[in-house]
Amino acid sequence: MRKFKQLTFLLTACVALTTFSCGQSGNGPAESTTIGNIKISADESFSQIIDAEVRTFEGLYKYANVEVVYKPEVQVVKDLLEDTIRFAVMARQLNDQEKAAFEKLKITPRVYKIAIDGIALILNKENTDTTLTMDQVRSIFTGQTTTWRQLDPSAQDGKITIVFDNSSSSTARFIQDSINQKKPLPANTYATNSNAKLVDYVAQNRNAIGVIGVNWISDRHDSTAISFLKKVNIVGISPNNNPASIDDYIQPYQGYLAQGTYPLRREVYIVSREARAGLGTGFASFITGDKGQRIILKSGLVPASMPVRIVGFSE
Repeated sequence: MRKFKQLTFLLTACVALTTFSCGQSGNGPAESTTIGNIKISADESFSQIIDAEVRTFEGLYKYANVEVVYKPEVQVVKDLLEDTIRFAVMARQLNDQEKAAFEKLKITPRVYKIAIDGIALILNKENTDTTLTMDQVRSIFTGQTTTWRQLDPSAQDGKITIVFDNSSSSTARFIQDSINQKKPLPANTYATNSNAKLVDYVAQNRNAIGVIGVNWISDRHDSTAISFLKKVNIVGISPNNNPASIDDYIQPYQGYLAQGTYPLRREVYIVSREARAGLGTGFASFITGDKGQRIILKSGLVPASMPVRIVGFSE
């Protein structure tokens, strides 16, 4: 009887050790909110910010590895729905159709608002008329206005070229939804496949107007943003279609995004389909926490949970 009890104890101990080992990754401890590997998909217009968040997070937690794949918004949502990734960063919440798809899978995604962003319009340096009303913006993107002289009789004439980073990007979708009221973009619209190429195209073409996320031109500590600002002019936009003075035209500065006075604003979200508290949950908590929100503040966007002050762009 005593031998039987000893054998039972040994078997129990072996099972416990095996279970513990199975809970480990091949070369390290089990995944937690600060340990493990995760692949996430993010809107490519936020690559500057997310790269900074990942560097800081991995610096704090040496057993955390966050692999980010940057894609146009359409592909980010596709990855999330198809379970290619557990975690996405995007410039909108899920729509009704996407929510229904998750309900069918019996999954309730977690949604975290992390920032307020803006859409900036950029012009060639030779195009010195850098103010537009919202009516004028709408007329350009719906194709009613096709030359600069239609906006200003004294302007050098030329056909307007509208340029996006990608035809499937969140900036293109924003313009179609918020400006065009779901109507298609006009025939004079083109895509360059990256934000860097977008800025270069506008810098080299006098008649171009580019559409870019504010974070690409707002971080005064980032060499890329500083370089972009030297190449192009930023458009000030008036929500008032009969502006009384130049002060009615608002630039996409951080403070004006926070106040809600800059008209082309959008919100940035994390959407997670992680079923339990894993590394995705930990990374989301980091971004929405004090350190992560300070990174967003430094980038020139508006953190979801921190106050900001008005700071203009400097060249």
